[in-house]
Amino acid sequence: MERHAKYRLGQIVKHRIFPFRGVIFDVDPTFSNSEEWYESIPADIRPKKDQPFYHLYAENEKTTYEAYVSEANLLPDHSDQPLRHPAIASEFKRDEHGFYRLRLGAAH
Repeated sequence: MERHAKYRLGQIVKHRIFPFRGVIFDVDPTFSNSEEWYESIPADIRPKKDQPFYHLYAENEKTTYEAYVSEANLLPDHSDQPLRHPAIASEFKRDEHGFYRLRLGAAH
């Protein structure tokens, strides 16, 4: 069964369980990370592999980083707060409505 990604590049999302948010910069149609990474997730919250996984320029209150998150663990973020991750400006431009759009020539 073919699945389509629910979220799009440049969309701001937040994690369903953990206190972080970010902008999507890439999408894998199904899990595409290492088994070691997958097994490091506690079994009671480990997501299924057969769903889209999103690469985020993520941030929490203390730091910025890249995150890899299953679709089931994401929710749209409607806070209208800009993101501060330093990589966002090189790949995205924030439009007048607060949406992040890929810059022409960006790697993704």
